[in-house]
Amino acid sequence: MPSEDRKAFLLRIDARLWTELEAWAGDELRSVNGQIEFLLRQALQQRRRRRQVADTAEPSDPTT
Repeated sequence: MPSEDRKAFLLRIDARLWTELEAWAGDELRSVNGQIEFLLRQALQQRRRRRQVADTAEPSDPTT
């Protein structure tokens, strides 16, 4: 993704959470920023899938 397509913002985060994210990112050979972006993308994909399932589910019959 080109840098002009990226948004910068300040994120305040608990020091213990940062330490865990930093270790996790290191395990997966990512920067902390990259790890956070990866996790956010995963969460959005899961949300989209859940919404698609909910939208395609047949409505329940209220008479039963």
